Amino acid sequence: MQYVKMYNVFMVQLQTMLPSTTNIPDAYASGTTDEQAFIQNLALFFTSFFKSHSKVMEASQENISVLLMGLEYLVNISYVDDTEVFKVCLDYWNSFVLEIFEAHHNLDSPAAVANMMGLQVPLLSSMPNGMGSQLLQRRKLYASTMSKLRMLMICRMAKPEEVLIVEDENGNIVRETMKDNDVLVQYKIMRETLIYLTHLDHDDTENQMLSKLNKQLDGKDWSWNDLNTLCWAIGSISGSMMEEQENRFLVMVIRDLLNLCEITKGKDNKAVIASNIMYVVGQYPRFLRAHWKFLKTVVNKLFEFMHETHPGVQDMACDTFLKIVQKCKRKFVIVQVGESEPFVSELLTGLPTTIGDLEPHQIHMFYEAVGQMISGEPDPQKRNEYLRRLMELPNLKWNEIIGQARQSVDVLKDQDVIRVILNILQTNTSAATSLGTCFFPQISLIFLDMLNVYRMYSELISNGIDGGGPFASKTSFVKLLRSVKRETVKLFETFLDKAEVQPHIGKQIIPPMMDPVLGDYARNVPDARESEVLSLFATIINKYKTAIIEDVPRVFVAVFQCTLEMITKNFEDYPEHRLKFFSLLRAIATHCFPALIRLSSQQLKLVMDSIIWAFRHTERNIAETGLVLLLEILKNFQASEFCNQFYRTYFVSVEQEIFAVLTDTFHKPGFKLHVLVLQNLFCLVQSGGITKPLWDAATTPCQYPSNEMFVREYTIKLLCSSFPNMTQAEVTHFVNGLFKSTSDLPSFKNHIRDFLVQSKEFSAQDNKDLYAEETVVQREKEHQRMLSIPGLVDPSEIQDEMLDL
Repeated sequence: MQYVKMYNVFMVQLQTMLPSTTNIPDAYASGTTDEQAFIQNLALFFTSFFKSHSKVMEASQENISVLLMGLEYLVNISYVDDTEVFKVCLDYWNSFVLEIFEAHHNLDSPAAVANMMGLQVPLLSSMPNGMGSQLLQRRKLYASTMSKLRMLMICRMAKPEEVLIVEDENGNIVRETMKDNDVLVQYKIMRETLIYLTHLDHDDTENQMLSKLNKQLDGKDWSWNDLNTLCWAIGSISGSMMEEQENRFLVMVIRDLLNLCEITKGKDNKAVIASNIMYVVGQYPRFLRAHWKFLKTVVNKLFEFMHETHPGVQDMACDTFLKIVQKCKRKFVIVQVGESEPFVSELLTGLPTTIGDLEPHQIHMFYEAVGQMISGEPDPQKRNEYLRRLMELPNLKWNEIIGQARQSVDVLKDQDVIRVILNILQTNTSAATSLGTCFFPQISLIFLDMLNVYRMYSELISNGIDGGGPFASKTSFVKLLRSVKRETVKLFETFLDKAEVQPHIGKQIIPPMMDPVLGDYARNVPDARESEVLSLFATIINKYKTAIIEDVPRVFVAVFQCTLEMITKNFEDYPEHRLKFFSLLRAIATHCFPALIRLSSQQLKLVMDSIIWAFRHTERNIAETGLVLLLEILKNFQASEFCNQFYRTYFVSVEQEIFAVLTDTFHKPGFKLHVLVLQNLFCLVQSGGITKPLWDAATTPCQYPSNEMFVREYTIKLLCSSFPNMTQAEVTHFVNGLFKSTSDLPSFKNHIRDFLVQSKEFSAQDNKDLYAEETVVQREKEHQRMLSIPGLVDPSEIQDEMLDL
């Protein structure tokens, strides 16, 4: 009751100082520093007080009016043009709305409702029927506040990631080049809040949005900012209404926006409206799939925007086109009612005109989108015909260049020609990304010519670097040649990764490129080796698995020794090669383990040394890849006939190295994998999986009754020397605990975590990385919760089972 009194006194004082009719945003804008600080503190006071004590205020009728007045003040403060003030308010509004929404969402779960209401569960037994009406009363109580909140969210909606066209500080419309993470976080919170508000009253949300859009149309409220925030808000609630209501609402929105685009003069104005149309339609794939005429109108409008050279408009048109096609591809390959041919055929006829004004990177996105469309065609004959028509332009250019090169190979050395070749390859890669197996007829057409160009450019690069030394690799000519080589490898990799595993594809593509690609890597000087070759062969092995096992020794000989020499001199040089090399090793260990067994003991030692080198690395990705690879190799050797031989050689050194990184604070992100490796080692000795002694009888004076006893003693000595601040009793207790919990991973992990946190090195640090696994589980739970609430998961992230219907 003291809080209630204090709040009432406070509100009386506040109304004399700052009457409730005050326009707080204007007052803030023109206020002194002290006055602005007062508003900031007022926001902090209200949000803190309401979070803790609004339930007490709700309890009696006379306090409700002052409570609602306080919320009214807070809504007004939320319009203040200051990021920090808005963050404070938004944080509260999000929790306020979530609480009211969840109580309704969980009405069928009394325990959850009780929790939301701040009540104890036992109380429910005495009031099972009153709960629903109490909740409805709360909802009614705050109806007016929530309606004002809907308008607040609509007026102040932050910019979503997909919007590329913005107003700069000089009032010009420009293409956004940098993503602002703060804005994206704010958008996420506002979107979530508005979705809850929409679920609590769909009609109010719809009415407020449509009336605001009408004011844009009749010119009363026309401004870039008002239209932007309104359309971002409309896009943000996709999926949160019933389908019928959403369809009706969207028809009105898109129709009004298209009208607005027609009647508004001025390039900048049209660019803003265009970006908003594209954003809104991209957010509602369900609607577009159900309304062919709208879908066709929208796509044709996007094609119009592709000729609009205003900054960002073409990019956004291509982005939106790809986004829509991914969700609606089947609609474009069937003959729709009233049409004489599928849309894809019509599009391919007009393709040269449509892409006439686009930049190369936009054309690549366009080709990826049309590739998606073609992949939706079930008839192979039609699909091949569409593919032929899609690739007609790049193929004509390609054939022209190859024809000239047959007359004089010097044509291929012209920098403009090299750029055209690069562009053609990128176009092919974009189409292969979408088409996968269906791209085979096209890659077959240009495959051998590509290999010949690759060979020739490799020689030119090597000769250039041999003649001009290390600096030659930095010249624009050599860089351009290398871009073509990289793109060629990327095209092979993209196609093989996306295509289904079919023997005839593997036979036609993989053997012919062994020497031009793999042999070239081995022969080249380090600065001219493309790291993409490593990821190409990792993809081939991951895809074709044991079918490729006979080729693994050749891959090994070509890349292993020479790459290791490049990457083990220090931790900095050739960063791309590092990660891709270990990914390749991992693919071999996972799918072609017999090839590793065939290595000589010297080669295997090189592999193990390189893995240890990898997980010692402070670059998180490399360390993680090294640890995953180590686990793979440990498990495979454990199940093989060479188990004793391998573990006698490597058990002690692996344990020692893992404890070294585990107890080093720079390697905290690898904690989960360190634990798995140790558990694997300890389980193995405990189960008697290693039947030969792990200790060297010649150098170890005492004999141990078992490998387990040897490892216990060895581990205690190792840790005592690593942690001189810990007593032998503490270390012994820790090691005994490890052996007790080997079969229970959570206990084993907690035991290690407790030991680390106790040690001086970790005790004063932020140890959140030691709990990363638990955080991932928490995130997955949150994702499942979001999936249960329509609209909360962005439509682009939802897999559509209905896509092919």
